[in-house]
Amino acid sequence: MTSSVPRLVVAAPSSGSGKTTVATGLMAAFAARGLAVSPHKVGPDYIDPGYHALATGRAGRNLDAYLCGPGLVAPLFLHGARGCGLAVVEGVMGLYDGAAGEGELASTAHVAKLLRAPVVLVVDASSQSRSVAALVHGFASWDPQVRVGGVILNKVGSDRHESLLREALDSAGVPVLGVLRRVDQVDTPSRHLGLVPVAERRSDAVDAVGAMAAQVERGCDLDALLGLARSAGDLSCAAWEPPVTTTGERAVVAVAGGSAFTFSYAEHAELLTAAGAEVVTFDPLRDERLPEGTAGLVIGGGFPEVYAGELSANEPLRKAVAELALSGAPVAAECAGLLYLCRELDGRPMCGVLDATARMTERLTLGYRDAVAVGDSVLAVAGTRMRGHEFHRTVVEPGAGAAPAWGVRAPARRVEGFVQQGVHASYLHTHWASEPGVARRFVERCRTS
Repeated sequence: MTSSVPRLVVAAPSSGSGKTTVATGLMAAFAARGLAVSPHKVGPDYIDPGYHALATGRAGRNLDAYLCGPGLVAPLFLHGARGCGLAVVEGVMGLYDGAAGEGELASTAHVAKLLRAPVVLVVDASSQSRSVAALVHGFASWDPQVRVGGVILNKVGSDRHESLLREALDSAGVPVLGVLRRVDQVDTPSRHLGLVPVAERRSDAVDAVGAMAAQVERGCDLDALLGLARSAGDLSCAAWEPPVTTTGERAVVAVAGGSAFTFSYAEHAELLTAAGAEVVTFDPLRDERLPEGTAGLVIGGGFPEVYAGELSANEPLRKAVAELALSGAPVAAECAGLLYLCRELDGRPMCGVLDATARMTERLTLGYRDAVAVGDSVLAVAGTRMRGHEFHRTVVEPGAGAAPAWGVRAPARRVEGFVQQGVHASYLHTHWASEPGVARRFVERCRTS
């Protein structure tokens, strides 16, 4: 079967060029025109999709050719874009920057080719004039399979500056589809791992997204951009669907949310539901009890280090989590979840499920990882291979339990994480769509534990 959803990939020569402002602004501006807009983000980033969701009213979804494999990119895209009149895909880093040492794999260019989508290049023009033509020409001609269909000039200083840029780009053969002025940049505060998530600044985030939409509406040719999106090629694949394995009574799976735990892929809840779970979200900052009937617990990523005091102060919930884990119930914890299960974080008591301590450091640990399950756990059988991503400025000591979660091959061979009773805790963020058996196995254990 073939399917065609109008779509654009918003890319840039490098990080910091304004991709998030443009992509989020486009999403919100088109949504304000009455279009159903599907928001997507290239790579493993969890924060930008929160702004995308705010702009469109739909779940922000990631497209990661490393975590899920190239073959799942288009099906996952079609799953998220079902019923939409437009999809906007925000790129990652520079257009051709992919997984380290893997060529184009997982780059924005790679995903654009997999989606047969035109690219809009966002260029920070603040320190150049005629040179912009050489820059755009180079990016547009580097890979003939990547179609750069237009450029949006960001941080333009004046009418004179804009005139010089447009004149230079006349010779590059790439149309200018937008110009955003330097004085109109939107304030989106950052922290040690990127933008501050939407959940932590809801009203301010709404204002920021509104400002992005207004900026894009003023500076971009939305009709031309929509026309470019409609020129995308057909995709000859079916939309991804979570495999349904529901049998019997549904098991309640509690999923941590709120301001401290904001990192989650939308497909995880869909996979759990399809496997027979009743997914119930709770907030470890405010809820003193786990949801009624909790049979399993999922604690994803986020910023527990920012909320360590409040998490520690919620002693009733910490005890409830410890009791659930001690009972042998399935508990899956990634990164922030790992820290929450430790004895302490930066000297403050946490759940005490793991005999380990966690603390903030100045060192950023970042990168894709190839991993293999060291032993059987509630998520996988020994030998299961998965790809993951690490992104944190914390350290857990020890870094692995007596029964580690994963063996990691790169950048150095090591074991990592903890498996004990029903607990699987690790720094590794994984995308369960790449291995649907993970959700099925977890829910099955919820029923039998």
